Amino acid sequence: MSSSPEVLDELKGLLARVPHLTGALAASVDGLVLAESTGEEAEAEGTAALTAAALGVALRLTDATGRGDFRELVIRGEQGYVATYAAGTGAVLTVLAGPRANVGRLHLEARRSSARIGDVVAGALERREAD
Repeated sequence: MSSSPEVLDELKGLLARVPHLTGALAASVDGLVLAESTGEEAEAEGTAALTAAALGVALRLTDATGRGDFRELVIRGEQGYVATYAAGTGAVLTVLAGPRANVGRLHLEARRSSARIGDVVAGALERREAD
């Protein structure tokens, strides 16, 4: 799937709405970049690949512990946060945030954005199957 202008607009909107976000990308669950607003394409590709690996572990962990379908994964490091949100069944939204980010606001806005991205990706897949 090529980069969708709708998905890219959603990423840019998310970055504008949440202070201290430094990047965002939408990727397929197998690690292919769908759209990115990180400033560096190579960084986005590496982040998408690592997201796919982390997603695999998160899916197994939620399943093994009976926690249901994957929704989100948040990692906090000394220099900030990496958070990944389910975007439907075929995509994820990963955001990078600085250490001063308001995590509650991040969750609120990223959950909304991931739902919209999931809808766009699902619509694109439906159109592709219809062709």
